[in-house]
Amino acid sequence: MYDVAIVGGGLAGLTLALQVNQQAPALSIVVLERGSFPYPTAAHKVGEATVEIGAHYLSHTLGLRDHLEDEHIRKFGLRLFFGAGQHDDLSRTDELGASSLLPAISYQLDRGKLENHLASLLEQRGVEIRDRSVVKNVEINGDNGHSLTVQTGDTSDNVHCTWVVDASARSGVLKRALGLAKPSSHKMCAAWFRVDDDFSVDEWSDSDAWRSRCNGSSRRRSTNHLMGSGYWIWIIPLAGGKTSIGLVSDPGIHPLESYDTFEKLHAWLENYQPSLARQINGAQPLDFLKLKNLSHDCEQVWSSDRWAITGEAGYFADPFYSPGTDFIALSNTFVADLIARDCPNAERGIRGAVYEKMYRSFYESTMSLYEGQYAGFGDSGLMAVKLTWDYAYYWSVLAWLFFRDVLTDLNFLRFVQPEIERIRGLNDMMQAVFRERANEARVDAGRGRFFDQIAIPILVELNAMLLEPCDDLADELQKNCARLDELAPRLLDLLKEEPIGDCALLGDLGRRITAI
Repeated sequence: MYDVAIVGGGLAGLTLALQVNQQAPALSIVVLERGSFPYPTAAHKVGEATVEIGAHYLSHTLGLRDHLEDEHIRKFGLRLFFGAGQHDDLSRTDELGASSLLPAISYQLDRGKLENHLASLLEQRGVEIRDRSVVKNVEINGDNGHSLTVQTGDTSDNVHCTWVVDASARSGVLKRALGLAKPSSHKMCAAWFRVDDDFSVDEWSDSDAWRSRCNGSSRRRSTNHLMGSGYWIWIIPLAGGKTSIGLVSDPGIHPLESYDTFEKLHAWLENYQPSLARQINGAQPLDFLKLKNLSHDCEQVWSSDRWAITGEAGYFADPFYSPGTDFIALSNTFVADLIARDCPNAERGIRGAVYEKMYRSFYESTMSLYEGQYAGFGDSGLMAVKLTWDYAYYWSVLAWLFFRDVLTDLNFLRFVQPEIERIRGLNDMMQAVFRERANEARVDAGRGRFFDQIAIPILVELNAMLLEPCDDLADELQKNCARLDELAPRLLDLLKEEPIGDCALLGDLGRRITAI
């Protein structure tokens, strides 16, 4: 009889096992993984990029910073190029990114290396990991414990546990067993591959002025995006000199059938992004994968009956902004707290309901960033405004709650709930405006403009504040929301192409947007 059985030994399951073990080391934990350790490096799984919540979770919450620094790549932020399909020289495109590193760290991950490290660390800490184990059946019995039928090779046995957690990603073992799958109205598709090449967008221009924009740092370390109406392409560096490349699209504009093989994708790139197509000419991909309907929903993700669903097995929003590890961090934090506390059923139900509402709110806020907006992804003016807002909202509220370690503080959450709901309403209004502009499907061919996030004061300040101690959390949140209140109308004026004059929040963003 185990205290906790985790179905799935990927990033969500392994990190949850470590977090529970750190918070409640006396609990017995088994991780049931259908794959076989060690995982291959470089071409194991997609989802290499992290942003601030996920990176902080891995490095600080779980204590993996030394491993991340030694074995992975310090990320140089998110970087977008507009008009890259119309120019051979990338310096002639519009570029949105940072000229230097922001204070809060994020990483480009080699998922194989990370998950192998986690598995080894867990075994050292006494957590049992059973690979090549397929869960065939799950019986949920509430406080009487649960029973899992597990096939390992030719052997079948039953695993009994107090808590069972589904971390099986899209397999959704428990999600399917309980009939909790819920379709998403956000229809996206994608195809991706990895190559054994460290090619860098820094080489796509000979312009010394353009190369010097980043103060000696390489753009290769960014999550680089080639943007167009209805699609975006990622170019992500991997440790060991390899590169991950993927195309994500709105199928109503660019259907998956137009790029669902490597050969078709290469032809698609020759048409829409010829510079990238030339880079991969002759390349032998390490893998090629495709996926229809990326986004998916879930009716419920944990219960007072001591079961839970975490990571991609529950919700998946959209890979733009790389929020996948954020969702793992948030969900695991809630689930680990419920398991470690082992409250009586009534209290567990109350806590679970509050946590579910918070997690659901995060998912819905994140989905609002994408729904109905892909048509505007080639519009650099819109995206410069949108990203400024999306970053500010993320760092002011969502990331702030995680960095301040208040997600499981019920008293604090009740106190700040009205303000959080109010500012979420403001975000919903902003996304509705962005959606309306996106419907125009404007495409900017690029004018060589640089929207430098380091030159936008509010972004630098909010990012840096995540790392600074605070004595009065409620006051800090109130001030963050007040700045969002001030920021929103100024950004809307920029979308209307109305001058905003000098603005301490935005620096010269208005002049950069209107520059010829």
